[in-house]
Amino acid sequence: MKTLIETERLLLREITLDDKEDLFKLHSDPEVQKYTGEAVVESLEEMEEAIWGRIKHYEKYGFGRWATFLKEGTKFVGWAGLLYLPEFDEIDLGYRFLPEYWGLGIATEASHAILKYGFDTLNLKRIIAIAMKENKASIRVMEKVGMEFYQYAPYELGAKDAAWYWCDQKLFSKNNAY
Repeated sequence: MKTLIETERLLLREITLDDKEDLFKLHSDPEVQKYTGEAVVESLEEMEEAIWGRIKHYEKYGFGRWATFLKEGTKFVGWAGLLYLPEFDEIDLGYRFLPEYWGLGIATEASHAILKYGFDTLNLKRIIAIAMKENKASIRVMEKVGMEFYQYAPYELGAKDAAWYWCDQKLFSKNNAY
């Protein structure tokens, strides 16, 4: 499978059925799922069904959530990428990583590269990101990559409001000028 995005430390590519066990390890971890609003995945079959949904999303929109690997040793660390949310008519930046890779700047590195890819390669006009208010680490990533707070509003996260952030090409360029 072809690498879509490469950063200093990471490789991102489409998720395939070959990633089933790695994704099951990720999505069956209660700590990983804590701030997602999603239930813990209970079986490999359930994970396989979710992967088919990802594959259909790639086919329909030309982008999606991507399997993310450390270049060194090509070690699976999680996923990061874009997802079209038809209920809001928005494209969402999201990420989920194994706990042993938290706090290493991987989410920031991947998110920055994904925003750049979204604007420069896919010519997207706007990208949002949504996190539970309690997920301070995820919100910090959004801020570090140049996204701006938009609103607190419900999402599929139960009764709690979520923090919504946004970015467009102009804002991304302004906040990431080196």
